[in-house]
Amino acid sequence: MPPIQFDDRGLIPAVLQDADSGQVLMLAWMNAEALQQTQARGEVVFWSRSRQELWHKGATSGHTMQVVELRLDCDSDALLVRVRPNGPACHTGAVSCFFQSLPTQHQNEE
Repeated sequence: MPPIQFDDRGLIPAVLQDADSGQVLMLAWMNAEALQQTQARGEVVFWSRSRQELWHKGATSGHTMQVVELRLDCDSDALLVRVRPNGPACHTGAVSCFFQSLPTQHQNEE
């Protein structure tokens, strides 16, 4: 396996996907320590860019994400984290953070 390519801030994007439904749940960031803790715990741990600290997803809400599988993309610079969620992924209470639609040119022509 090639080495993981963290960016110049020491981060890698992590896309969370429901392992059962295939739905994309959220995008967050991991540093090397967050990835190591995720692998050791079996629950997702991120790096919070706003708070500049590790963030165990669901530590306060109870909406943890049990890791089923970790996959590295072909360039080794992005992660796919397949999970079994214990509640909604989004802080708004939505199942997925990707619930807002943006129009495309094709939609505007109809």
